[in-house]
Amino acid sequence: MKAALISLGSKSSLLTGEALKKYFEVVEVLELKKIEIRLGKESGIFYEGKALESYDCIYVKGSFRYANLLCSIASMLEGKVSYMPLPASTFTTVHNKLLTHLILQQHNIPMPRTYLSSTTETAKELLKRVSYPIVMKFPEGTQGKGVMFADSISSASSLLDALGALNQPFIIQEYIDTSGTDIRALVVGDKVVAAMKRKAQTEEKRANIHAGGKGVQVQLSREIIGLAIATAKALKADICGVDILEGPTGPLVIEANISPGLQGLMEVTGIDIPDQIARFLHTKTEENVDAGKKMATTKVMKELRLDGGEEISQEIITGLQFRGERILLPEWVARMSRLTEQKEYVVRAKKGKVEIEEMK
Repeated sequence: MKAALISLGSKSSLLTGEALKKYFEVVEVLELKKIEIRLGKESGIFYEGKALESYDCIYVKGSFRYANLLCSIASMLEGKVSYMPLPASTFTTVHNKLLTHLILQQHNIPMPRTYLSSTTETAKELLKRVSYPIVMKFPEGTQGKGVMFADSISSASSLLDALGALNQPFIIQEYIDTSGTDIRALVVGDKVVAAMKRKAQTEEKRANIHAGGKGVQVQLSREIIGLAIATAKALKADICGVDILEGPTGPLVIEANISPGLQGLMEVTGIDIPDQIARFLHTKTEENVDAGKKMATTKVMKELRLDGGEEISQEIITGLQFRGERILLPEWVARMSRLTEQKEYVVRAKKGKVEIEEMK
């Protein structure tokens, strides 16, 4: 089977690409910035000016800045690739914090109280009703970037004026005091394969590793494990980092990341996460390829009317399975030819060709 990983070339992506080589016969690690989308008569995905090759598995990942390109790539690949861990819709929703929270709301995933206002004036009225401190952040951004804190209405109003000047939408969210800690859980398929607790630096409220936070080992409760998996499933992401706060009333999801960094988690846990991801991708791809073959066989058998009706001669291109030196014929061949153990046959064989004929 063939696999491709399309990314911005981060260390995490390169490690995953190397791990894929242990499971797939052919692996290509492609640079996202060299991908070109063409629409119209010559529509397609092109890499370095050439049409993208066919693969059984394609793992597309990248930062929110490339959300439109990532979504376009995944959209054009859907239905043409046996397996992709991230569908096109996921790039639209997860790379936008507001859309992420809307999806979580629809699936009853617990999260901090969140507000969105259409104008600065409306937001200032909102600031009079919320409890402080609060979090203010842009819908787009990762690694804690674009996240601001206000401990009073005056500081929040000042931030609001600055945000208004940028002419960007923003989210207001209640602040959950966890002493500067949060949990990063990495979901792969239906499992949390690794997790750590992150502790913010002194005078810093963001626990993100890229913001200077320090990761330590953590034993997750069943509730948090279930919450992380439910979040990834709600967002339709088979590979997803989920950030969770341990609030006074229970765990709350604050963010999801479909292009999570792996080094910090690997250093803290000692788990070979790229191998976990690669093995999962291979298993899912193999399942989908086998399912596709079964569907194709069923379709062929139906088209050939293998139901005891009219006898017709047909041929298809297919692979062969071997058990030692023996060739196993596809099911449709045995059914269509009516071969049985009770009869004798003449077998003629030469290089690249086998003929079987019933003795008269």
